[in-house]
This record gives sequence, structure tokens and C-alpha cells, in this order.
Amino acid sequence: TCTPHSRLCHPPPPSPSLCRAQLRPLGVSIDDSLITETKNTQKRKLSQKRKTLLSGSFSIGGHLSPWPRYISDQTILHNRKPCSDDYRKRAGSLQQPLGTTKPRYLEQLENYLRKELLLLDLSTDSAQELKLQPYREIFEFFIEDFKTYKPLLSSIKNAYEVMLAHQREKIRALEPLKAKLVTVNEDCNERILAMRAEERDEVSMLKKEKMNLLKLIDKKNEEKISLQTEVTKLRKNLAEEYLHYLSERDARKILIADLNELRYQREDMSLAQSPGVWGEDPVKLTVALKMARQDLTRTQMELNTMKANFGDVVPRRDFEMQEKTLKELQEQLESLRDDYEEVRKEHEMLLQLHMSTLKERDQFYSELQEIQRTSTPRPDWSKCEDVVAGGRDRWHMLAEGKNSDQLVDVLLEEIGEGLLREKDFFTGLGYGESIPPFLRFDGMVENKKPTKKEVVKLLKNAWKERITEEQKEKFPDFFFSFLERHFGPGDAMAWAYTIFEYIKLFHTNEVMSQFYAVLMGKRKESVYIKQMETIAQLLKEMTNIDSQNEGLLTVEQLSTVLRSAFPFKKDERIQELMETAGWHPSISNADLLDYRMLFMEDEEGQSVPFVQKLWEQYTVEKDEYLNELKQELGLELKEEVTLPKVREALMNIDPSLDKQTLNHYLRQAFQLPMTEMPEEGEEREEGIVTQLQTALEQLQMNDIRRMGPREQEPAS
Repeated sequence: TCTPHSRLCHPPPPSPSLCRAQLRPLGVSIDDSLITETKNTQKRKLSQKRKTLLSGSFSIGGHLSPWPRYISDQTILHNRKPCSDDYRKRAGSLQQPLGTTKPRYLEQLENYLRKELLLLDLSTDSAQELKLQPYREIFEFFIEDFKTYKPLLSSIKNAYEVMLAHQREKIRALEPLKAKLVTVNEDCNERILAMRAEERDEVSMLKKEKMNLLKLIDKKNEEKISLQTEVTKLRKNLAEEYLHYLSERDARKILIADLNELRYQREDMSLAQSPGVWGEDPVKLTVALKMARQDLTRTQMELNTMKANFGDVVPRRDFEMQEKTLKELQEQLESLRDDYEEVRKEHEMLLQLHMSTLKERDQFYSELQEIQRTSTPRPDWSKCEDVVAGGRDRWHMLAEGKNSDQLVDVLLEEIGEGLLREKDFFTGLGYGESIPPFLRFDGMVENKKPTKKEVVKLLKNAWKERITEEQKEKFPDFFFSFLERHFGPGDAMAWAYTIFEYIKLFHTNEVMSQFYAVLMGKRKESVYIKQMETIAQLLKEMTNIDSQNEGLLTVEQLSTVLRSAFPFKKDERIQELMETAGWHPSISNADLLDYRMLFMEDEEGQSVPFVQKLWEQYTVEKDEYLNELKQELGLELKEEVTLPKVREALMNIDPSLDKQTLNHYLRQAFQLPMTEMPEEGEEREEGIVTQLQTALEQLQMNDIRRMGPREQEPAS
């Protein structure tokens, strides 16, 4: 092996200052003088320790004895790549006899390391740093003594030092994260405790509700028992009344018999006392008495027969009275049974309602947890009253009938308008390819600071000129030409930037938002023009029906005009338009409505709800039309579709499409010029392919309307 002082095949070692300079960790900047002084101090200390370590009879100038003994020279040579053939020849001559004891230099290094470790105070936080220092010094001694391998060993040491410094920086950066983790943990625990408290309150409330329902059920059961008791009592009274009437019947019969007996006795007495009786023949009287007694016997027998035959028979009057009473009791019983059945059904419904309430409670609780986890608290919009210009009245006017999302847009517009008025200049966007042509300018551009009303008026004038011209140039180029004609070439760019910032900010203003969509290529201008033509045609039809030009139409006339203008709208959408126009169920068809008020606009170009509802229904109907087309094609958005498939699908969902309109839709979907549009049945139709999502997006940008019902039937 090569000795420490060998210079074979090795470049001259770098200076000690260079080796130590490589040991400095990355990312640390130190003053040059301080670095030099520190290096010199460390060098002097290491030299002194090295002299102390090497003092004595031992010198490293000789050859180091190989140790341990069992490692052979061949193994060392095979494990180390020789520098040259000459090196292998000379290496054999430099070998020393192998010894059996550990080299003295190694023993001295170990003893020095042991002493230094014993002198260290390992109870501090930086014990590992202190413990590393003796090893670093031993390695420095080793590097200084092995001059040949000094550059390599210094590079190794420098790499480890850099890695240690990097790890220290990483540990120092992770310390704040540890504190933040503790804070987040405490916050989560507090939230969990709060949610458990809310859950306990809700559980207690549901328990109270359950107790109330149980009390209600007990009350119904008590009512049922009381009704049953009353029915039993009525039956008992009926039996008692029946026995009472039987007793009265028997007493009456006995009384009648007694009365008859008394009458007969009185007649006998009157006959006996009558003067004419004494003049009668006794034989005749005896025969008459005999016959009377026979009649009495016969009558008595008939009476007994009648008693035997009709002893249990009730008089008709009593029977009818008892029958009437029984019928009333039966009706009461049926009523009680019906009431009981209703109560039983209500009880079952309450049980089902209770079970469904429990399920809804669990579902709402899960939704509540999800909402509490994902949602933010509902904002207090009343705080905006003091911020918005105009105070409470203007804020109430702006916020009327708007949801939270729309209120955010209104608030952003108010804030943005204030910021726009404070800004005196805009920064030009440059001349890049992605910059619209009317905004290509480099430098500062003046902010003209117009009012909202002035911007809306300017945009309406631009639309009027655009509709009247032949539309040869693109819309962005026309817009800039329009500004040059009205404000001159010098101020055209400033007005372009000013109007662009305004229409980009005010999303809720119909005129500005639609102009911005057309200007940025998100919507074709034909959509806006067709909508304006539809509104104008509708107003014209209403005016034609108003023969006296009073501005008034009956409800029936308004409904007729809407159904005539929109023959393919559904009945519920016609009803929505009627309600927006002022119809409600309490008015009759003969009542009058002011139709001119349906097309009015305010100073800022904002339409009345009737026109807004027309635009909203147009957007919804277009989305439904495109969804029907997608379902008819049966493809995913990322899949490709050919032109014949789209043609077939359009004819299936809208059979009333004429050829010109169909070709227009296909050109827009596949972005084909009119000259490249193939005829139906041509072979090159199959080669025209695009992604379904792209085709639907292109149709969404254009004016797409249904031309007839899906089936070939009269429209409603």
C-alpha cells in the first residue's frame, strides 16, 4: 500500500487554508478578516495538540505497520485500484514486515480521543455537538499526517460538515412548526369540546320532545279507556231499562185485569139494584147468568192463551223506542270506533314521524358537522351600510332581492369603483400576442374617470353603430375604431383602458357584462343582437294589439302575445313571464297591465325583471338544448365526435331545423368556414372530427334556439 509520504501518482496536496475553507457550511456569510483569524487560531491549536500527541520517540515519518495482521497485501491491492504499472512494481518494494501489535500512532489517537471525551460535560443540551468536536480533531490530525490523501479526505470532511450545517438549519426551521402544531392541536380540542356541548344540547332537546310524544300517547290511551268504560256503562243502563219496561208491562196487565174485574162487579151491582131487574123472569136471568159465566170462562181462557202466547212480546211503542235508543247507541259506538281507529292511525303516523324525525336528525347532524367543517360563518351584510357610499338607503336599494353571492358581486363592484376613481393612470399591458388589439400599449395611460351612466351610454352607441354597419371587421377592431372616431386617436387608448376596466368590474350590469363577454370572445355578438331583436319584436306585437295606443293590455291579450312570440316555450315558463309582468291569481283576464313598463331601463342600463327573465329563460333553454344534444350523442366530454353524428343528433332532437340553420350550427360547432362546409353525404364528412366538449362550448357561445318541438306534433 502507499505510505502517507508517498507522492506516487498523486497531485501535490492543497494548502491547509484551502482545505479548511472547504469545510465552511453553505449559506453562511462571514467577514474575511474574521475567517482568516479563526482559521489561524484553529490551525495553531491543532498544531499544538498534534505536537503534543506526536511528542516522544514515535514518529510518523517511517512506514506505518499494516494492522491487523490477517489482512494480506493481495487483498489490499485488489481493493485499491493502482495508478499505473510502475506503481504496482514499486508497491511491492515498499512493504514492511507485518507485526502483531497495534500501531503506536493508532493507540495515541485512541488515548487522546478517550481523554477528550472524559473531559466533556455531557449534561448540557449541546452534548452531541461537544462530543463531535474530539472526533473532528482526530480526523484533522489524520488528514494533516496523510499528505497524499489530504485533498480527498478534506473533501469528505467538508461534505459531512456541509450536511451537518444543512440539517441544523432544517431543525431550526422546524422548531416554529412544532409550536404551531401544538397551537392547532389545542384549537382542534376546543372545537371538539364545543361540538360535543352542542350535541348534548340537541340530544337533551330531542329527549324532551320524545317525553312530550310519550305523554301524548298516554293521554290518547286514557281517552280510549274512558270511552270503552262509557260504552260498558251504556250497555248496563240499556239492560236495566229493558228490565224496568218488562216490569211495567206486567204491572199494567195486572192493573187492566183488576180494572175489568171492578167494572164487572159494578155492572153486577147496578143490575141487582135496577128496578127493572126484579120484574124479569128468574129462569131467564139464570140462563143469562149461565151464559155470562160461560162467556167469562171463554174470555178467561182466551186471556190466558193471549198471556201464554204474547207474554214475552213488547208493545210496538216500547219496541220502537228501544229500537231508536239502540240505533243511537250503535251510532255512538260506531263513532267511537271510528275515533279510536283515527287515534290509532295517528299514533302509528306519529311513531313513523318520530322514526323519520330521528333519521332526519341524524342526517342533519351529519350535514351540520360537514357544514361546520367546510363552510364559513354567514356574513353580516348590515355592516356594509357604513362602508358603501350613500349609506343605509343606497345599500338597501342595492341589496334588495339578492342572495349572498350577488351581494358579494355588488360589494366588490362598489369597492372596485372607488379604487378606479382613485387611480389616475393605468399601466400599459405591452404588445404581446395574448394582449387584445385595443389594449396593446406600453407606458402609462390616463384614467378618464367617467360615470357608470356615461359608460353605459357609450356602449349603447357602440352597439347601434355595430348593428347598422356591414360588420366587416372583427369586434375588438371595431371597438377601437369607434373610440378613435368619438375621442380622436390621441385619447382612444386611454378610453379603451378605462372602459375595459369598467366593464370587467361591473358583472351585475347587463349592458357592461354582455359587452365584455362579446369583446373578449366569450360570446358571439349575434347572441346580443338576436336578443335585442326578440325584445323589439315582442314590444311591436304588443303595440299592434293596443289599437288605442294607451300602453295597456288585458291579461288575456298579454298571454296571447307571449304564446304567439314564443310558441315552443313550456306553459310554466309562460306563467313565469306572466307573473313577472304583474299577473297574480287574484286578478281576472279583463284586468289591464301597462306593457310599456315591462321594457323600461334605468339610467345605468339595468332592465326591469321582465326583460331579465327573458334572458334567464333563453340561457336555461339553450343549456337544456345542448344537454339533449349531449345525451343524444351518448359520448363523454373528452371523446371525439364526427360531423355526421352531430348532424343526425341535431335532427333527432329538433326535426324542424331547416338546412341553412343546421349547417350554421355545424359550422359553429366544428369552426369551419362556409367554403369548407361539406354537403350531407360527402365522404370527407367523416374526416371532420372534434372533441365533444369543444363543440358544445362553441355552440354555447353562439345563438342556438329550438326551431320546433322534438316530436312532429303540434306545440302546446
